[in-house]
Amino acid sequence: MSRIRPQYHFRTTENGLDAWDVRRLIELSAHFPIFKVGPGSLEEIHSNHWYKEAQQIPSPNSILEHIQLIDACDLSYPIILDAQGNVMDGMHRICKALLTDIKEIDAVQFQKDPEPDFKNCNSKDLPYAP
Repeated sequence: MSRIRPQYHFRTTENGLDAWDVRRLIELSAHFPIFKVGPGSLEEIHSNHWYKEAQQIPSPNSILEHIQLIDACDLSYPIILDAQGNVMDGMHRICKALLTDIKEIDAVQFQKDPEPDFKNCNSKDLPYAP
């Protein structure tokens, strides 16, 4: 687990920005049944998935960072979906699958979403050091 860089799933609620530590999501979902999903069927590929806060802009440098993460990601790990089927972890794997014409990837899904690790937070204030 220590090999995974600190990263978060963010969701805007009526109370502000909530964040889930992806490392905890992986631990919580480790024994969930794995099923196949078509990466092109996930709604988030048609949305602003990575640039949700005002200070986040799709600059060439940030796009290059995502390309590097897409290139380096490992498709052997399942993506993680919330109870409604939305992506909580795995967008880089989804992009890699689409880019390489892979029709199905492994996924796991929460039946009930876990509580966020941080409520009404600012993404810049979260711990990103390993």
